[in-house]
Amino acid sequence: MIQDRAIAEIDDFLGSAHVFASAVHDVVEQRVLDGVAGGQLTVSQVKLLKLVAMTNLYTLGDVASFLHVSNAAASKAVDRMVRRNLLRRTDDEKDRRTTHLSLTPAARQLLDAYEAARRQKLEGVFVQFPRQELVRAAELLDRISAHIVGHGADAEELCLKCGIYFRENCLVRRLAQRNCFYERRRGQAGRRSGEE
Repeated sequence: MIQDRAIAEIDDFLGSAHVFASAVHDVVEQRVLDGVAGGQLTVSQVKLLKLVAMTNLYTLGDVASFLHVSNAAASKAVDRMVRRNLLRRTDDEKDRRTTHLSLTPAARQLLDAYEAARRQKLEGVFVQFPRQELVRAAELLDRISAHIVGHGADAEELCLKCGIYFRENCLVRRLAQRNCFYERRRGQAGRRSGEE
């Protein structure tokens, strides 16, 4: 049984992790995005654009899973991005359930500007922290996250937790044996392009 003091320390750690996650979302993601897109895009929309940039084969169900919304809401989100000339949508001729999404030149330009602005913001924030300290902190957070995920969900569930920060060497994916959305889609896209 965990002692009251240990629970207070855990709560303090979780509070710090929550404040950190909020700071990343509010300052690093949303403010940078607002500066680049003038408040015209949400972080979820940028996630969708980055997802399309990384892989190129989707069903609307996959988009819904990625955005944590219903299929109808995913279809509306894609339609909105198509109307704004950020995504191209084509239905697969062989399977009408499959939708191919691709970025428009405007979307590529927007993502490039966002990444450059985000990189500049991160350099200013993290320049004062030694690299090894950041690596150790990331490893600790990954181990804790993998343990939490391993205790709370089916290993076959999609792990969508990294959002726009896709990591090739995700410790959570490895330790918790999660089915990573990015990896699964990249593999399918590779197999499809090999068939053509």
